[in-house]
Parts: sequence; C-alpha cells; structure tokens
Amino acid sequence: MKRPNFGALVPVLLSTLLLANLPSAFAEVPSSISFSGKGYGHGVGMSQIGARGLALAGDTATAIMNYYFPGSDVMPLTDDQILRVNVGHQLTSASIKSDTPGMSLQLLSGDGAEPQFLSVLATKDSVKLSISEKQVAITTTQVGITTILTPVDLLTIRWSGTRYLAGPDSVLSLTHTKKTIKYRYGQIQVKVVKDAKLGFKLEIVNQVRLHDEYLWGISEVSSSWPAAALEAQAIASRSYAMSKVGKVLKSCDCELYSSISDQNFAGYAKETEPKWGLLWKAAVTRTSITENTGLTVTRNLQAIRTYFGSSTGGVTETSKNAWGTDVGYTFSVPDPWSLDAKLNPNFYKWKREITQSVLATAFGLPDVVTVKVLSLNETGSVKIIEGKSSSGKKIKLSGETFRSRSKLPSSWFAPSSEMLVGAQS
Repeated sequence: MKRPNFGALVPVLLSTLLLANLPSAFAEVPSSISFSGKGYGHGVGMSQIGARGLALAGDTATAIMNYYFPGSDVMPLTDDQILRVNVGHQLTSASIKSDTPGMSLQLLSGDGAEPQFLSVLATKDSVKLSISEKQVAITTTQVGITTILTPVDLLTIRWSGTRYLAGPDSVLSLTHTKKTIKYRYGQIQVKVVKDAKLGFKLEIVNQVRLHDEYLWGISEVSSSWPAAALEAQAIASRSYAMSKVGKVLKSCDCELYSSISDQNFAGYAKETEPKWGLLWKAAVTRTSITENTGLTVTRNLQAIRTYFGSSTGGVTETSKNAWGTDVGYTFSVPDPWSLDAKLNPNFYKWKREITQSVLATAFGLPDVVTVKVLSLNETGSVKIIEGKSSSGKKIKLSGETFRSRSKLPSSWFAPSSEMLVGAQS
C-alpha cells in the first residue's frame, strides 16, 4: 500500500484554510440591494397623514397639535416679524422680471434703509444677476437695450403693490436652476457669500412678513384636505418659523430655507392654486387671532420648533432617536393613520432598490456586499445599520443617517434579504 504524501497535502490544506477564512475577498458584489419599509420622512413631531386622519375623525387643529406635542400649549403669540427666506441658494446666476401691466420695479444698492437707486424697470424689462469677483453683477434689459450696472455688495429689489413700494399689485418672477417661481409679497435681496468648498455664490432672500405673506406661501399639504388638518399645518408652520426668528445663518444670509431643509415655501403659487388655493389661505387666516398674532405651539410661553413630516412607521419618532439630541418636546405617540392604505396609499408600505454606487457612497466604502440592521429604536425605526465591503471592512451608521444618504423614504426599514431584524453582532 502506497503511503500518502502528507508533505504535498500541507500547501493544499493551508490554501483551503486561507480561502475559508477570507470568504469576503471573493464575495459577489451585488448591483443593488432591496429594502422594504413604511412611512415617509424623519417621523419627528406631527405626522401630516395623522393630522388628516384626526381631522376626518372630527378633531380640531388645537387637539391635533396637543396630540403630537403633548405637554405643550397652543396660544396666540406676536407673529408680525419680517423673515429672511432663502429662495436661491449657492447660485452662479439668476434672472428676474415681471409681466404685470403697469408695474414698477426698483433696483437699489444696499439694504434699502437709505435708498441708493440703481435703476427703475417696467413691465417685461429683465434683470440678470451673476458674480463679479465678490460682488453682485447686474445686467438690465429695457426695450431691447442692455445695460451693465456697477456691481454692488448687496442688491435690494422692490416691486409695486408691496409694503415696500406703492402701485398696482404685481408679481415678480425669479428664474434659476431651470425653474421659475413667482413672488407677490415683500422684497428680494441678493448677496455674494463664500462657501468653504464651492467658493463665491449668490444667495437670494425674499423678505416677507411671517403672519401672512410667509404662511400663505407654505406648500406642505394638499389644500383639499379637511379644514382642521390645514389649520394644524398652519399652526405648525408658524411655530416652526417663529423658533427661527432672529437667527440669521451666514451660509444662506437667511433665517429659513424655502425647501424641505426647513419647510417648503412656494411663493405665490400656493395661494393661486386652481380651486384649492383660497382654502389654504383661509385656513391660515383662521389661525390668526389679531392682525399681528397667531396660534402657536409653546412651552413656557416660547414657540417650540414644531417638526413635522409626511408619515411614520406607526408611531412618531423622537428627536434623540433621529438626530441624537433630545429637544425636550418630541415624544413617541401612536400614529396608526400612517399605516392606513387609504390615507397613505404611497407610503403605508414601500420597497426600494438601492444601487451599489449609492450604497458605497452612503457607507464610505469601495463597495457593499451585505447590509445588516444591528439594532432598533423603541419606536421600531432602525437605530444602527452596518455595511460590509468585499474586503471585509465594516462601517456602522445611524438609521437616520443611512436613510438620508440613501434617499430611503423613512428609517422604518429592513434589507429585504435580512432574516432577523434586531440586536445582532
């Protein structure tokens, strides 16, 4: 009988052991990973779908706010402050014009407190804005004649029919990044601000009164919703804005962004929606107590930052779970309306395919072969999620961070391939 050559087997055994201990090096990198979940948004504060459900059940706007912000008081506070709302962020160029017959448009250097007139324009005249070194460059076109004005540090634009300039009611059109938005109220200010990564960029601000001019332009829910739901949104939007009054951010020269970074401010488009626009405007008016006060959600007589979002995973989230900071007035309360297929047809449940490139960028890895939920919050949302690369490197993220980076609808989710959701090692 021939003896086995154990010496020859040693390299083979070593190779086998190495391969067994390095499976990830040969793991197949998927083109995408499927996720399933429920709800839309961060889930903190008021659920808009929940507000609609409560309104349909007969609850008042005040009752809705008390439900989602327990321990808070809804009371009138002065809301006639002038807000700085950023309507053009980190731009290289923009243009402005008005088609309102008989209107007048003024260009002023400075903040307008001591007018230094640059030009006066009329209907269909246009203004092009760009950057000249560190200043706002201005080019006007009037009856076919183009004029280049001296660049300024701060440009103020006023149009007739506003608190800043008498004359016929006019609508101003601001165009940038391939979209045009119309503004009816306030005034526009343009400034060049330096960004640490992007360099000098234009920041465009619409200055409007919170009490009416700002709230009339908030476009967060459908104006066809029940009256109490619209009023609840008006109260939430007022309270959120009031919590930011006086806190001007250098990055945008504003107190609020006009996007979901704060709340969606659509300008004149909201109140001029066919059929429904006047219903939203009326709802805002019903939450106004006097000409300069409105219903506000408060703690210790101070407006609180009333977070809100579309829907949840069945219960609302806390600020600590979502962002790591307990603000003291966000609590987890049942939100069954978000799981109602009739009230929330698009997000009572959902599925998404996240591509490999998005996953890799989200985790900061060269590639991602597996994604695993390590732990959940008490609300059922993902607390910690882990991504593993083909080289075996693992990165952990909070559920909210991963949701934001991957553009998943909410943090109530699980990878579709995951067999066990819960605390894992």
